[in-house]
Amino acid sequence: MENKSHAIAAGAFVLGLVAVLVALVVWLTRDDTVRNVYELSTRDAVSGLQPQAMVRYRGIAVGRVSSIDFDPKVKGNVRVRISVDERVPLTTSTFATLSYQGVTGLAFIALDDKGESQVSLQPDNANPPRIPLKPSLLAQLQDRGEVILGRVEEVTKKVNLLLGDDNQHRIADALENIAAAATSANQLTKSLDNTVKTGLNPALKALPPLVDRTRDTMVAVKGAATDISRVANSFNATATRLNAKDGPIERLGDGTKSLALAVDSFNNATLPRVNRVADDTSRAVRRLGRAADGISDNPQSLLFGNGGVVAGPGEPGFSAPAASASP
Repeated sequence: MENKSHAIAAGAFVLGLVAVLVALVVWLTRDDTVRNVYELSTRDAVSGLQPQAMVRYRGIAVGRVSSIDFDPKVKGNVRVRISVDERVPLTTSTFATLSYQGVTGLAFIALDDKGESQVSLQPDNANPPRIPLKPSLLAQLQDRGEVILGRVEEVTKKVNLLLGDDNQHRIADALENIAAAATSANQLTKSLDNTVKTGLNPALKALPPLVDRTRDTMVAVKGAATDISRVANSFNATATRLNAKDGPIERLGDGTKSLALAVDSFNNATLPRVNRVADDTSRAVRRLGRAADGISDNPQSLLFGNGGVVAGPGEPGFSAPAASASP
């Protein structure tokens, strides 16, 4: 009986210990985070993505994948449901991509937002809103793989044509021509060196006298420049004196103003008087001319005045005087 009681006590202790461990595990793994459900729909393959896979927002773990199945709304698409922490600032411009961990190669959902919209994405667990799932880098490479392979094939064909037998012969001929040109250039260089050593010595000997003449010319030019500078300074001094206050130019201006005033006075006062005197003189001259014409026509007017002249014998209107009575 005593052995049975020890066995019962040991079993009860084990059961109690197991219950405590279970309670501890439940307490440590409890999750009070409130999550919202969202859907992703894509036509691309989601290889490597499993339920309970991680969901990250800009590298931060914010949720998990709830389920993966076919999209009932779009035929041929794959629907992925994710649960995301309600504190994540999702907007209408938020998008998702399928990424892979570096070492393990396990797939996870990466959420990101370019900030194109500031409108919050309203959750609805009954009818979850959809977040666009953009193609990953691997999917883009797969889509463009055929195009890349086609271009690589075209480049390979062009390289084969470039390296054909005919082009190889042309390249060999070109290399030979380049070698011949290099040989000719070396010979020309040697000839120039010989020419410089033998033919330029007289010219080099003639350089010192030429340098001396050039030095003398520069001295003469410097002297001429000094003379020009002195002339310019003298001209500047003369211009300064002419433009000075009460100088010749200012006096000439005052004289010009006085002459202009005198001309105006002559035109306004003296000239009208001279014109009147000239008119009076002209009238007097005309009268004198008429008087001279009258004297010339009738000289007797000087003696008898301007009355009629008695006609003489033989003139019209002549009448003989009456004979006087004899005593």
